[in-house]
Amino acid sequence: MSEEIEVEALEVEVSVQPIELYKVLKIANLVSGGGEAKYAISEGYVAVNGDVELRKRCKIYDGDVIEFNGEYFVVICDQPVQEVTPRDQQPTQVAPVAKAPKKDKKVPVTKAKKNKAAASTSKNRSVTKKEAEQTDKKADTATGRKPISF
Repeated sequence: MSEEIEVEALEVEVSVQPIELYKVLKIANLVSGGGEAKYAISEGYVAVNGDVELRKRCKIYDGDVIEFNGEYFVVICDQPVQEVTPRDQQPTQVAPVAKAPKKDKKVPVTKAKKNKAAASTSKNRSVTKKEAEQTDKKADTATGRKPISF
């Protein structure tokens, strides 16, 4: 049988429910930040409704009792529960795109640019040391660079 114990609890007013446990600790100024709240929860210092809670993002609702550091807190919220649907289940609404009226303009046709690299890709550009010594160390016509010998 569960035993009921009457204790004094401080009220923590929240604006929305459900709210995550670590946020309640921050709102009540029990911790200095979210990281400290998450650490305290993961180490087992927080109990929700009498049970030790290790989930940092445990959903807390109106009337839940939180125990932390020997003190009790009750969550108070006047707002109704907001249902949160997962992103993959939310209906996607695509707004129709308004198209601008077409104007009778002639679209200029651009000429295809010649790609210098395309012509030279069929030719292997790597040069061995012997081949580099045999050349006259003239600048390459495609790039304008001189060959390097090591």
